[in-house]
Amino acid sequence: MENVKTASKKMEKYAWLVLLSFGFMYLFFYNGRQNINLVMTQMAEDLGSTTTALGVVSSSLFWCYAFGQLINGRLGAFFGYKRFMIIGVIASAILNVAISFQHSIPVIAVLWGLNGFFQSMVWSNGLGVVNKWWPREKRGFATGLTTFFSGMAQVTTYLSVLLCLSLNPEWSWRAAFRYPMVPLMLSLIAFILFFKNSPADAGFSEEKREDPAAAALEKTIREKGYFYPYKLLFSEPKVIVFCLISAIAGIGRYGLLTWVPTYFMEQMGMAIKDGIFSSILLPFGQACAMFVFPIITDKLLKGKREPMLIIASVVTFCGMMVFPFIKSQLGASAMLFILGVFAMVTGVIWTIAGDIGGKALSSTVVGVFDWAVYMGAAVQAVMFGFVKDSFGWPAIFVIIGVLYIILLVLTLIARNMKTKI
Repeated sequence: MENVKTASKKMEKYAWLVLLSFGFMYLFFYNGRQNINLVMTQMAEDLGSTTTALGVVSSSLFWCYAFGQLINGRLGAFFGYKRFMIIGVIASAILNVAISFQHSIPVIAVLWGLNGFFQSMVWSNGLGVVNKWWPREKRGFATGLTTFFSGMAQVTTYLSVLLCLSLNPEWSWRAAFRYPMVPLMLSLIAFILFFKNSPADAGFSEEKREDPAAAALEKTIREKGYFYPYKLLFSEPKVIVFCLISAIAGIGRYGLLTWVPTYFMEQMGMAIKDGIFSSILLPFGQACAMFVFPIITDKLLKGKREPMLIIASVVTFCGMMVFPFIKSQLGASAMLFILGVFAMVTGVIWTIAGDIGGKALSSTVVGVFDWAVYMGAAVQAVMFGFVKDSFGWPAIFVIIGVLYIILLVLTLIARNMKTKI
């Protein structure tokens, strides 16, 4: 009995090491993805372009990230999660540095798109491995903490870019693609040392903790081939509905992250550093939601995820309708925090992905949902640049608000749906 307790504590320790090593590395991973959003105005001026054109450049990452997520959840399982993720991190850092030396918008768009593909090699595989280590009754906590690191990664990027612009102002926007890669590569060391693909890789017996249903599904997947999980998932109406929900969540999350710093600079006349500083409450609110919402669904809602989506949709709609009428920096910053919290529903979506996919298909379901999130992100990057130039800033917030009402309707449809997985 004592040996069982010792083994259980040791496994729990490893589960924490896996989660924290992945989370710590991901804390700096957005340094190679969100950095462009904070310097788009400077890039447009330096390269003689427009924010609409830079929006198209930004969207190249989202398109490639989206389709990368669709396949990389499976490719990670095939090639080995850890090895696959390390390649993604290193390649992303190299591409960011390469972009900092470019003077051509088309070249930057191509390199930024490639960066999107390599960035997509990390999230679904990392979260899938975390779900292998943490049981279902603690999945909301584990997913919440992991996505909290993802949310704080956005805050880290804001602070990193501010520091870079201060350290080397003569580099202008190019500094945002160079210095932030240093902490990302340093964080990779802890990831390499402590991240384990599965309990078996850490020396634990899989037989003692095997999930019979997951084992049977894994056997079926081996027999029916690589593409069978996609056939299985896309035959489920609930998965399709949550793909639509995920796409709207992507439009809301990245619509705000992409355009709010520019809004502060163009609409309120702030300098780039002041605009970034005022915008930081948005990703901080998103980080809080990523951590708290999944735990609420575990503890207070007893595993029911949909009610949290319903509440978030209503508050987000109201906030979006009010935001264009706020004229003070303090008021806008406070509303940004509220919108950051309630518009950020992907933490709940990842928990639902774990519930649907279980241990056998978790990384694949996360990949499918994240594909949908970034399809939404890609659409907003192109669409909102055009909307801003054609109809003005208020139209962006109205569109996002209406989309969250659609999200509410889809959630009401999905809450009673079952899956056969």
